[in-house]
Amino acid sequence: MRPGVVLALVSASSLALLGSGPAPGARSGSESDPLPARMADTGGGTQLITAQAPRTDSTSGTVTWWDLRDGQWVRAGSAPARFGASGLAEGATREQGTNTTPTGLYGLPFGFGIKAAPSGTAVTYRAVQDSSWWCQDNDSSSYNRWVDPLPADCRASESEHLVSYTAQYAYGLVIGFNYDRPVRGRGAGIFLHVNGQGATAGCVSVPEDAMQRILQWARPEKSPHIAVGTDSGATAVTRY
Repeated sequence: MRPGVVLALVSASSLALLGSGPAPGARSGSESDPLPARMADTGGGTQLITAQAPRTDSTSGTVTWWDLRDGQWVRAGSAPARFGASGLAEGATREQGTNTTPTGLYGLPFGFGIKAAPSGTAVTYRAVQDSSWWCQDNDSSSYNRWVDPLPADCRASESEHLVSYTAQYAYGLVIGFNYDRPVRGRGAGIFLHVNGQGATAGCVSVPEDAMQRILQWARPEKSPHIAVGTDSGATAVTRY
């Protein structure tokens, strides 16, 4: 999804908050417990990023990154976040081209960027070149994949030329949405990346310094994941 091409929207309040009780699938626990301790699943590792919005129609919220230390989740950092211009949508049923950020729990396959990896980066980090693209063509065998160069069966008009987004793709992490077994039409090119001009077309974005800190913090051996969701309701972060 092309990031930062939609100006920030003021979220409507048309969707009422769903009940105040725990979301389906959430762990029982005190509201004073750290957010990951109240989640149904954190991916099995000892690092976690949570990207949380107030409601499904929200275009902004908070990204927080956590470490599991001695059995307790500890906040390592946080930053204001931006989401899709049309809010958030359940990842399992999301449709491509809807400008929505998919909710769910996902792996983080690799980092990338136009700029060099921040000092101390341990995750796999791919340098964006002029020949680097992300294929979003539903008819291509490379659908939802980094390609370098663009293959013959992937139309440029249906793909992102990564080097074109100098601000947003200065630094990024691939979010593993629809990645392992891509479903055509579900969506492609969902990243955690640097802020653009406003709301995204489906990615999660944060200020550049926060993106640098996240890349320096993430450790592959700790199996970091990202959970995207809302404060409450059917798409609450705690149900993933």
